Amino acid sequence: MRHTFPRDMRFLPPIAVAAEGVYIEDSAGRRYIDASSGAGVSCLGHGHPAIIEAIRRQAERIAYAHTGFFTTEPAEALAEHLVRHAPAGMDRVYFVCDGSEGIEASLKMARQYFLEIGQPQRRRFISRRQSYHGNTLGALAVGGNVARREPFQPLLMDVSLVAPCFAYRFKPEHEGEEAYGRRVADELEAEILRLGPDTVAGFVAETVVGATAGCVPAVPGYFRRIREICDRFGVLLILDEVMCGMGRTGTLHACEQEGIAPDLLVIAKGLGGGYQPIGAVLVTGRIYDAFAAGSGFFQHGHTYLAHATACAAALAVQRVLHEDGLITRCAERGTYLEARLQERFGNHRHVGDIRGRGLFRAIELVADRARKASFDPAARLHSRIKHAAFERGLMVYPMGGTVDGRLGDHVVLAPPFIIEEAEIDTVVSRLGDAVDAAIAAL
Repeated sequence: MRHTFPRDMRFLPPIAVAAEGVYIEDSAGRRYIDASSGAGVSCLGHGHPAIIEAIRRQAERIAYAHTGFFTTEPAEALAEHLVRHAPAGMDRVYFVCDGSEGIEASLKMARQYFLEIGQPQRRRFISRRQSYHGNTLGALAVGGNVARREPFQPLLMDVSLVAPCFAYRFKPEHEGEEAYGRRVADELEAEILRLGPDTVAGFVAETVVGATAGCVPAVPGYFRRIREICDRFGVLLILDEVMCGMGRTGTLHACEQEGIAPDLLVIAKGLGGGYQPIGAVLVTGRIYDAFAAGSGFFQHGHTYLAHATACAAALAVQRVLHEDGLITRCAERGTYLEARLQERFGNHRHVGDIRGRGLFRAIELVADRARKASFDPAARLHSRIKHAAFERGLMVYPMGGTVDGRLGDHVVLAPPFIIEEAEIDTVVSRLGDAVDAAIAAL
């Protein structure tokens, strides 16, 4: 008899009892390839001895110290490591426990920053449709995931949502990529002007859109235009790299590929690789200095901020990523994964798009390729594919509502960076079988 509160009461999940490399084993002895790293988390795979040893050593010394009284050696060392490898201007790190907490902290940080510099009228945030920034109320409010927002809409603060940069779905055939990117970026400027430029605190965006739309990168030049607009109106650019950051797209930070740096950068999943719960907000020196010269205090906090054992685990994860060349490997394995997906699904009558960067890839399912028509949402094709894949020993990360929150299905693949080419072959083969079986059963 179980007393846990599962995510989905219609599905009794098996009990995971062991994991090694890219595999998880359940209590019945079945093994599954973790081709989604859980939810894009397990970048090093499972059971890495160096990370386990780092956790053990830290727990023996001091597992936890409240940040109201102490800092700890692993927190300071991890912050120094992250700043050394951060985008230009980043100078401080605020540690949290996950991505949602990181987004909440960044919103409050942005608001208080403007209080500190004497601009209390700046209170509005703008984000994008078909985005996802977390499940706490502030993070949910700045997200554009319709299904997750809807039940809690009465509780959410008012946030403006502008167009995503989603070329496959929304770029007209006659429009070039540069023109399309500029046009949708300029929606941000129009919304700032509509709200009043002196009322807007921040613009929040995923550098590569993750769960809600399925590994959607922006067209070239889009984020440079976004950076220009934010600078012109004094709006803080908050980039959400909870899912797409920390090497997942083939560079440590996804924004490196866009040629920009944000004012606040939120990271999580790949920071600790699943070995301990941890996230962080990377902050520019300009923002930190405003706090230090003003109140000297950030009006925010949680019990487990900068948890010593979590910081020790994350520091070990980051050292392995760099010392073992796993970010380069992620880029290389991502190229191989893309090639295999193109080989298996490139001519599939029900796969409209294959997209992503590094080991962050997705396929979008369509009922009709020529018209990009989606399947009937009532069929829940994404869920059928998930269960068909799981039955075949494969974990993938699917979602519905790809196009507008109601229409569309996609499947995300985000395997550990350590995955071998032969294992990628197996992932693609099993996914192909799962997709065909799920569609045949409609």
